[in-house]
Amino acid sequence: MLRDERFWKIAFQVITLAVVVALASFFIGNLTRNMAQQGRVFGFSFLLNQAGFSIGESLIQYRPNDPYWKALTVGLSNTISLVAAGIVLTTLLGVAAGVTSFSKNWLLFKLSRSYVGLVRNIPLLLQLFFWYFAIYGMLPNPANQLELLGIAFLNNRGVYIPWASSAGLALLGIAATVLAAIAAIYLWQWRIKVRVETGTGGQQQLVALGLLGVMLIGLLTLGIDWTIPTGIDGGGVSGGLRLSREYVAALSALVFYTAAFVAEIVRAGIQSVSKGQWEAAHALGLKASAVMQLVVFPQALRVIIPPMNSEYMNLTKNTSLAFAIAFPEMYSVATTTYNQTGRPVEVFLVLIATYLLICLLITLVMNQLNRAVQFKER
Repeated sequence: MLRDERFWKIAFQVITLAVVVALASFFIGNLTRNMAQQGRVFGFSFLLNQAGFSIGESLIQYRPNDPYWKALTVGLSNTISLVAAGIVLTTLLGVAAGVTSFSKNWLLFKLSRSYVGLVRNIPLLLQLFFWYFAIYGMLPNPANQLELLGIAFLNNRGVYIPWASSAGLALLGIAATVLAAIAAIYLWQWRIKVRVETGTGGQQQLVALGLLGVMLIGLLTLGIDWTIPTGIDGGGVSGGLRLSREYVAALSALVFYTAAFVAEIVRAGIQSVSKGQWEAAHALGLKASAVMQLVVFPQALRVIIPPMNSEYMNLTKNTSLAFAIAFPEMYSVATTTYNQTGRPVEVFLVLIATYLLICLLITLVMNQLNRAVQFKER
């Protein structure tokens, strides 16, 4: 039995499990003893107590006399808003920078490589301060604010953009836009499949109009009742959606930092496609854009998507650094909570569970997407 390799594999797993259980028991016992010496009992009932502190920015209605659980919910909603917008913008910028690194245009190529090389080697916390103080902090005051195309305004208090007149309409429009984008992707994939199987390329204009129409459904739904920001005499803005200086600074830093890593992932994925695929596509008379879109990029997705999951999770966890520029995300609100309640263990357990759940949801979606782009064997 001692010479049986299977026995040692099972024995090693049993020993490892026993060590983990022993360490967990030791730490839990030590925690229980320390809390007992301080006259405290482990529990989450404090979440029902009145919070008693205000939060500068909230997506949901909140007052200082609301309980702690609602304050933490406000922090969670702010974190999710950063994560959702960050993932979308990071993907767009990262893919664009990665594809541009193969451009034959000297200026675009150098800009892409300089951006990646510079941003990847500067700490994210330093970039947060840079965007907060050196970029958005240097914007003019409301009396001298900048106007963009008559529909957006910028000043040192934030950015004002058009938005739906009510939260319910905004959520409806966002959901419709997401569904429209998913439908457009499936329609495009169907068109590529038809072209591959039949060798025909007709009705391209019809497909293009169909894609445009599907996308416009979501966009127009969001715009059923837009409120456009308008300048006020003497300074200030009324109407529209105000993105605070803290939010746009945190979002800009997260997007530009993470997108630099995504650009390298995209570049590596494209380089993983064999040179013969490029040459065969060019031999068929396809344009450079068609080669990238129809031949190279679909194959590169098999290499790109797995590491993208890690970058999205890194972006999620890095949102906690927005605490440094006073944006009330989850970690910032949790810090105030445990300072007032004296319940660091319970509060940090809530933090751990929250970030873990968000990352697991991202992983679930990315795993499904990864399965969809893998080659199917017969």
